[in-house]
Amino acid sequence: MIPSRFFLCGPTASGKTALALALAEAWGGEIVNGDAFQVYRGLKILSAAPSDDEQAACPHYLFGVIGAAESMDAAKYAALANPVIEEIESRGKTAIVVGGSGLYLKFLTHGIAKAPPGDEGIRAELENWPVDQIYERLKELDPDEAMRQNSQNRRHLSRALEICLVTGGKASELRQNFGDPTLLEGLKGIVLTWPREMLAERIALRTRIMLNSGAINEVKELPLEAGTIRQAIGVREIDAYLSKELTLAECEERITISTRQYAKRQRNWFRRESWLRSVDGSLALARKVAEINRWD
Repeated sequence: MIPSRFFLCGPTASGKTALALALAEAWGGEIVNGDAFQVYRGLKILSAAPSDDEQAACPHYLFGVIGAAESMDAAKYAALANPVIEEIESRGKTAIVVGGSGLYLKFLTHGIAKAPPGDEGIRAELENWPVDQIYERLKELDPDEAMRQNSQNRRHLSRALEICLVTGGKASELRQNFGDPTLLEGLKGIVLTWPREMLAERIALRTRIMLNSGAINEVKELPLEAGTIRQAIGVREIDAYLSKELTLAECEERITISTRQYAKRQRNWFRRESWLRSVDGSLALARKVAEINRWD
């Protein structure tokens, strides 16, 4: 039975785009972006967004729709994505949500956490704090949230600490609905898995292709006021190359390492999503589609 809504998840470079296109062809489905940076204009190569030819193969939504100077978070994404998905379903089509941004997908499956609006004063103050200081303060105020976070992810740590400071409560309390088992009923989706060494090779190859195919010019042309988009892996490294702080080889190596570390965090996130079925990413494309179609 063809689902009305399907989540195709997996770490970066796991082959999500090719499988999404194959499923869309098999089901007459339409593809919805679930990636935090593919939603931006101007970063198609570095974010590994589907090419123009791939997007022309079937309807695609929420790719390249946000300006580089705009901010984006999981709640804003969900507010954009939910109406799109519902409209696709209303026409009897399958919405295939594709991405590796775990929190973005979580907000679609478990609802939007009611976080307070940002406080510009607190944000400005935290901008001057070292990331280690932000992390230590978050551990004091909300140890559960600190344990969930990457201790070097300034953007996520700052937002979590900001929530604590604004509300006087805990950011982790906003995730309480994430553990509600009733919200898992009816969800259908898969996560692509690869042996770690094979995925590392794919990441290294893709990084080299990106750098040789225009990713450097993408970063060079980002506006100075660009905000959230500059958190994308590769932007900081390419900026360092452009300012001659790194050689091209050093830039490539750092992007590859950062991407491997991100893929590890993605694997850990999706491992906790018990409703997702694992599919071997190394299988031939037709076999992956056949395996998914065999499930109820």
